[in-house]
Amino acid sequence: MLQPAPAALFDHYLGISRLLAGQLDFRSAIRSVAAEVAHIIPHDHLDVCVLLEGGNYHTAYETGIETAWGEIAGAPVVNSPIRSLLWGEVDFLLADDAMTDPRFHFEGAFKRPIVEQSLRSRLHVPMKVQGTIIAALSCSSHKAGVYTMEDIERARIIADLLTPYFFALQAAEQAQRSAIVEAEARAREEGLRQGALKLTEALEQERQRIGMDLHDQTLADLTRLARRIDRLSRNGEVTAEVLEPVSRSLQHCMQDLRQIIEQAKPSVLQLFGLAQAIEHHLDRSTRDAGSAIEWGLVDETNGALEQLEPTVSVALFRIAQEAINNAVRHAAPLAIMVRLEADKEQLSIEISDDGTGLSKVRGRIGGGIDNMKTRARLISARFTTGPGHNNRGTAVRVVLPLGPGPAPNGPAGE
Repeated sequence: MLQPAPAALFDHYLGISRLLAGQLDFRSAIRSVAAEVAHIIPHDHLDVCVLLEGGNYHTAYETGIETAWGEIAGAPVVNSPIRSLLWGEVDFLLADDAMTDPRFHFEGAFKRPIVEQSLRSRLHVPMKVQGTIIAALSCSSHKAGVYTMEDIERARIIADLLTPYFFALQAAEQAQRSAIVEAEARAREEGLRQGALKLTEALEQERQRIGMDLHDQTLADLTRLARRIDRLSRNGEVTAEVLEPVSRSLQHCMQDLRQIIEQAKPSVLQLFGLAQAIEHHLDRSTRDAGSAIEWGLVDETNGALEQLEPTVSVALFRIAQEAINNAVRHAAPLAIMVRLEADKEQLSIEISDDGTGLSKVRGRIGGGIDNMKTRARLISARFTTGPGHNNRGTAVRVVLPLGPGPAPNGPAGE
């Protein structure tokens, strides 16, 4: 224990107040006053242990000796060697030799720095705001039996000088975090709004496409059939041989109409689930491609697909459907592979082919990629496109977070 004159003590206390001014973070604040504190209370290690929001976790800002305490951003208070002080069960802690003091060596205590750095003499006092503990001031020395109750009283004065500044820094940090969270929420909301607008435009374009298909193809075929049947009925030539081409045309018309309906409504998805719906669409698309295309689907999701919300399943199906259609129509592949994987954190769907690649067909499928991006963004999934395996063809990948919070939509590789 030092015995400075009262006037010298006062000067050091004033020095602490002056040095705190202008410090903008916890670490620089504690380091700026360490020398002045050492004139009042000698120490080899000095730290301020700050309780985090909620009071269940804490972090340490230290100077003199760097320890594992200062490396952990949010350690549980229940494992802190000074938890009794942080919980308000004691007014101070004073130890002649913390290496052997049982108060610091309970089961689960994070005491390693005490042993590794031989922090024998220790004193700890709370830092309070309106009776609530927000932090603790700690001084430690390699020597045993250094500190007395007079040092505890001096530490309390230092804590009183530090507390308002640390409280202000803590409030500013929390306000900054809140502002960041609010800004991110606004950005997500704006992103979803823009995504919804783009999807609405895409759906309107799809509605118009279906209308044109029905008008130009199905309605035209039905009109021709009606006229032929009308001529046959007037001429009295209704025989099995004459009706055979009419029946064949009607079958083709029904097949075209069924294909339009299947593209508009994923009934297999509703009845059997996402994996089966993708597999059904993959089989039908490659079968109708006009050329031999090998395909395969690997499902390693272990039931995770069954836990998805219906709207999420539909969005994922539409993305897979668009990717498969693009590969079949534009890439001239010999093989298409779909892989579904999931763990505790995320679910991924990858559609890869060995075709001509994006660079040669981008102009024709750009709108489809935009639609897939928009659908992925609306379910907070990450969408990427790029070269396929061994730099052949194209790989479309969508990754859906399965955790409690939405993941940011990362940049799409193209």
